[in-house]
Amino acid sequence: MNKNKSEYFLNRELSWIEFNKRVLEEAEDKSQPVLERLKFLSIFSTNLDEFFMIRVAGLKRQVRSDVNELTSDKMTAQEQRDSIYEILTPLIEKQYKVFNEEILPELEENQISFIKYTELNENDKKTVDDYFEDEIFPVLTPLAIDNVHPFPNLLNRSLALAIILDDPDTEEVEEKVCVIQIPSNISRFYSIESGDRNSIILLEEIIKANAEKLFSGMKSIDCFAFRITRNADLELEEEEAADLLTLIEEEVKKRRLGILVRLEVDRKMPDKLLQFLVNILDVEHNEIYKIDGPLNLGDMMSLYKIDNRELKYEGFTPRISSYFRNKENFFKEISEQDVFLHHPFYSFSSVSEFIAQSAEDAKVYAIKLTLYRTSGDSPIIKSLIEAAENGKQVTAVVELKARFDEENNIIWARALENAGVHVVYGIAGLKTHCKMALVVRKEEKGMKRYVHLSTGNYNAATSKIYTDFGLFTANQEFCKDASNLFNYLTGYSKHSSYKKLLVAPLNLRRKMLKMIDDEVKSHKENGNGYILFKINSMIDEEVIMHLYQASKAGVKIDLITRGMCRLRPKVKGLSDNINVYSIVGRFLEHSRAYYFQNNGQPKLYLGSADVMQRNFDRRIEVLFPIDDKRIKDDITEILKLYLKDTAKTRVMMSNGTYIKKEELLKESSEPFESLNIQEYFVKKVIKKHEKELKQEMRKKITQNGAHKKSKV
Repeated sequence: MNKNKSEYFLNRELSWIEFNKRVLEEAEDKSQPVLERLKFLSIFSTNLDEFFMIRVAGLKRQVRSDVNELTSDKMTAQEQRDSIYEILTPLIEKQYKVFNEEILPELEENQISFIKYTELNENDKKTVDDYFEDEIFPVLTPLAIDNVHPFPNLLNRSLALAIILDDPDTEEVEEKVCVIQIPSNISRFYSIESGDRNSIILLEEIIKANAEKLFSGMKSIDCFAFRITRNADLELEEEEAADLLTLIEEEVKKRRLGILVRLEVDRKMPDKLLQFLVNILDVEHNEIYKIDGPLNLGDMMSLYKIDNRELKYEGFTPRISSYFRNKENFFKEISEQDVFLHHPFYSFSSVSEFIAQSAEDAKVYAIKLTLYRTSGDSPIIKSLIEAAENGKQVTAVVELKARFDEENNIIWARALENAGVHVVYGIAGLKTHCKMALVVRKEEKGMKRYVHLSTGNYNAATSKIYTDFGLFTANQEFCKDASNLFNYLTGYSKHSSYKKLLVAPLNLRRKMLKMIDDEVKSHKENGNGYILFKINSMIDEEVIMHLYQASKAGVKIDLITRGMCRLRPKVKGLSDNINVYSIVGRFLEHSRAYYFQNNGQPKLYLGSADVMQRNFDRRIEVLFPIDDKRIKDDITEILKLYLKDTAKTRVMMSNGTYIKKEELLKESSEPFESLNIQEYFVKKVIKKHEKELKQEMRKKITQNGAHKKSKV
């Protein structure tokens, strides 16, 4: 096969848009509660922000630099930018149609209203005006634009108002333009509660209604919102940096004023004013998006906090695994058997508690942990600080380059350093993306190591909405590998031979390709070849080509790929045996698993890596094997259950588009049972938890009865 043939690979950027389109479809689903639909509209918007700041910005840099390199599907950077505009424009129109025609009316029916200033009664107008005078007016800075006052450097993703003014003292109307950047540290939503009704007026509406107060003696003719998006990808020269922490701090500041890549404007903005902005901001035609409603629906996520259970999914609290429930010594449990957790169905609090016990346990001598992203009020950070203060050797490998979490990670790094934690930033040129914690404990037979490995970050907040796999083990082969990897991350160790772990960029690519090729050999001998991947992205061309070869050899392949997929499934003679599915639902599918049938002796790996060049070649990643048959069987069942989902699964076509699985099943006229796999896991863990509690209660009653008899 000629690797350069464009028919083998879908365009990465357009594949990402297909993913975000699936997010939008969740917002369109009228069977879902209205606040859940609003949440998906918000996610669609914030996803687009990141896409423009990184991917579209990269394309613009290529065009400006006259880089004419073609993608695998033979598109130039400019052609990709044009295609992105053509595809996104109708999607954004659909987004606002759903918001205006479906979400807003349904919110209204549930006593939640978005209102204009002109719709307020006189009492409410006075309340709003007083709020403007007291809280907003002092913060605002009106910025004139003329020969003396250049156009201001508006911050990335900031909402702004372009106000057209006239001087009433002049006979002729001389329109002047003034800009106000809306402060991001004031809530965009001002609530006016009346009985059971919650009326919401947007901050920009309040400012617009009171605009003339900012321009004494001038008349406000009109006011329109606009928003700019800038390049936000950091460009680092790590090898030349004397202090990586300081370098990233400086680059994060630059990000706020990067090159413009998108201009969103109120659709009602007059052409004259729009052209003024286009000229002064040097905007290209394919960077202008006219919006029919409030700009930046990403802010609507804050409304998800409204306390109305009827407007959201049925509440769910992650359960504590029976291995850790009511246990004061996690080390004893992990010593006796490996423990597997499927989040968020089983609580991440067990991981936090493991670190907390390690911090308090006098027998624990050392804790080492990787931090890629963590929550704002992280219990794990607090435990690491406590451990250091208790005199333990604590090491945190903090990834300062975790995109859009750089500022948070700088704060955590400084807090940890101040507490005496050894903070290191990994290896120059490589992001540390692996998820791993190592604890060293002094026991009767000497020092013993315990390790936690995961597909997800040590983030208590996202653990409630992301699906991830985690493993606790005291298997010393795993633990020795973990020690060697931490030495590789923190020192000058060149250790490259690992007994259990697959580590990128050292051996992961080579081992992954070998496992695919081994499955082909097994199939030729036994006729039962099968591969199942559950991942976020399928991008890497070399792996894709090996999967094509496996398909041509007859190996059956199922790929559950939530996001981007450049592989073309079901192409005759190329990928007949490959199915690609995507699940977008209540929880973000984030777990990664790699399963190889291996003639009835399955190989199963979990870990942090997706099938992307960056994961194999430019990041420290870990895939870890599941050796325990009990756990391997459990995870295999979970993966195969995912394939049975009908409610939230989309099936990928060979042209890169997706069709809902339920629609395909209905067209086939074959009977099928509807299954929402995420809700199935929720119900299953609740049922299992209740059963375990009853068993524990019976056991206590029996033990108490036996105790009383012994006393008699």
